Amino acid sequence: MTLRAYIGGLASAFGTALAICSAAAADLPPAPARPPTAPVPYAPEAIYNWSGFYIGGHVGAGFANSAWSDPFTGANNTFNSGAGFLGGGQVGANLQLNRLVLGVEGDFSWTGLKGSGTDSLGDTINTNTRWTSTVTGRVGAAFDRLLIYGKGGVAFAQDQSSFIDLFANSASNTFLRTGWTAGAGLEYALSKNWSAKIEYDYLSFGSQALNFTTPTTPLYTSNASLNVQEIKAGLNFRFGGP
Repeated sequence: MTLRAYIGGLASAFGTALAICSAAAADLPPAPARPPTAPVPYAPEAIYNWSGFYIGGHVGAGFANSAWSDPFTGANNTFNSGAGFLGGGQVGANLQLNRLVLGVEGDFSWTGLKGSGTDSLGDTINTNTRWTSTVTGRVGAAFDRLLIYGKGGVAFAQDQSSFIDLFANSASNTFLRTGWTAGAGLEYALSKNWSAKIEYDYLSFGSQALNFTTPTTPLYTSNASLNVQEIKAGLNFRFGGP
């Protein structure tokens, strides 16, 4: 047998064996499917809930504006206090309904807002707002840990007014003012129970009749109004809710 014939025989035998193996593989049952892999459970982060009672404290600054009627000319003498420090506390409760947050809050601030001016004769008139307090309703929108809110309600203030005539004789009155307030703020949850806030409030008090008597001024009558603006930064501790 020649070499060419020998190689041709090997190639023919290899082709025949390959065809037999392919046919046998085609007759085998399909490989079993791999069992399905169970999905990995995913627990999304819980949305913060603002419901519950809270208590906290605040510090900030205030600015007062007072207008006194001049008994001699009938004009109003308006004078402003410089910015003064304030500090106090607040207590309240929230109820969250989806994004809507409804609440009530009461606060109290010690203040030192002093202003002074003169009337047309040169008499000195002074005012000192010693403290303010508000009782308000709050309406806000919650974006997880961020709460944007507005508030409004009734306001109170203790105001000490004094009069000094041209002969340095003085008289004073201390009384409680009642008015209204409106404000807005932002509050951010630092943890499950603690949150920080910044807030602006405007307090308006109507005209108050003032009567002063000194040895040289038998009766000095005036009407004085008061408006107060406050900026507060505070911390609240929330006791939790549903």
